[in-house]
Amino acid sequence: MIKNLARGFAALSLALTPLAVPASAHTASAAPAALGAAQTFPLSYAIGQIPLAEESRAGYTRTAFRHWNTGLDPADGCNTRAEVLLAEAAEAPAVAAGCKIGEGEWLSYYDEQEVTDPAKLDIDHMVPLAEAWDSGASAWDAKRREAYANDQDAATSLVAVTARTNRQKADQDPATWMPPAPNATCRYLAEWTATKLRWGLTADQREIDAINVYAGGPCETTVVHYTPAA
Repeated sequence: MIKNLARGFAALSLALTPLAVPASAHTASAAPAALGAAQTFPLSYAIGQIPLAEESRAGYTRTAFRHWNTGLDPADGCNTRAEVLLAEAAEAPAVAAGCKIGEGEWLSYYDEQEVTDPAKLDIDHMVPLAEAWDSGASAWDAKRREAYANDQDAATSLVAVTARTNRQKADQDPATWMPPAPNATCRYLAEWTATKLRWGLTADQREIDAINVYAGGPCETTVVHYTPAA
């Protein structure tokens, strides 16, 4: 229960909270964050800290990102997918031998759907594996790509959502896909931006422009929290 609450509070910390930023926030980049040092910025500032670069999918294969692995606790018999389901459950499911997860209760925030059958949920990579590859992960070694694909150290990297919305999203970025629930918009953009910053990924111009439309409007008070990955 404590683990569930902690993960929930981490997501809620992306709520609408105004912050002061340096006067030069939109004209100069911040110094790179130290590893392990938590960062908090308004969305409008945070998006400016993502390096701008063209994307390339040359050489991409999904198998370049090993997942799901044995998760945070190899002794629990659950892989990353199962651990995320357990962590995000609003009502804890029964767990049978072999980490077989039974019915529980989950809220898919992308479409505000309550789900009781875990088979109807996907674990979405906030920034899809293909998009991560396009944005810099192609240069990583296999160990770092595995760490990215199974990242439970940031509550926003992996999210349990309906299979329908995850498959609609596929490998798209915010320039071409946004969650269908209007109330999900600002949270989603904050979590997307946090993930890119956490892993030192880049963004292309269309992606930046799409996020800035919201950052300067309905999400102007949205805050991004992230900790750089090791």
